[in-house]
Amino acid sequence: HVQLVESGGGLVRPGGSLTLSCAASGSMTVISTMGWYRQAPEKERELVAIVSNGGIAMYADSVSGRFTISRDGAKNTVFLQMNSLKPEDTAVYYCYTRIIDRGDYWGQGTQVTVSS
Repeated sequence: HVQLVESGGGLVRPGGSLTLSCAASGSMTVISTMGWYRQAPEKERELVAIVSNGGIAMYADSVSGRFTISRDGAKNTVFLQMNSLKPEDTAVYYCYTRIIDRGDYWGQGTQVTVSS
């Protein structure tokens, strides 16, 4: 059984910053990809950023240049540094991981609200 525990969400003013963290634990083989998705009210879940175990990162156009994803392979942890936050970044952010020979796993989500 694999668990993903997220932390770091909250309320921030436009232009502010937040850092999300997600730690994977449990019975795992090798993690190939870790990342973040988000879902705003009445919208579909969308990719925010992912990073491979080789350190290659990919970002949604809407966050490129403002968000930075990083990964601590030794601790099976992924981070999302979010800068210059906008109201349209408001959403529930979900941690994601793909484990080789095991499949895809999701965290329970953490709320990020950008509002003045």
